[in-house]
Amino acid sequence: MSNLIEKLMKRWGVQTYGGLLLILFIFSVTGMSALYVRKWVFVWLGFNAETPLWIEAIAWVLVVFPSYQLLFLLYGFILGQFDFVWNFEKKSLHRIKSLFVRGESL
Repeated sequence: MSNLIEKLMKRWGVQTYGGLLLILFIFSVTGMSALYVRKWVFVWLGFNAETPLWIEAIAWVLVVFPSYQLLFLLYGFILGQFDFVWNFEKKSLHRIKSLFVRGESL
C-alpha cells in the first residue's frame, strides 16, 4: 500500500502525505458533487423511470462531464491546490482530445 502512495506522490509531485490526502479529498468531493448536480438536472429535465436509457446516457455525458471539470477546478482553487488541479485538467483533456483527433498520440 505504501508503494502505491509513494508512486502517487512522485507522479503528482506532492511532497507530504497531507498534500496527497488533500488532493484525494478534492477528487472524492468533486465526484460526489457532480452526481448531485446530475440528480438535480435530471429532476429539472423531468427524467423518470420511463425516460429511455439512451437519452439518459447522452444527458449524463453532457451534464456530468462538464460539471465534474468545473467543480474540480473550483474545489482545487478553494482548497489551495489550483496549480495541481489545473495541470491535471490540462493533461486529462489533452488525452481525451487525442482520442478524437487523428495523428495525435498519447
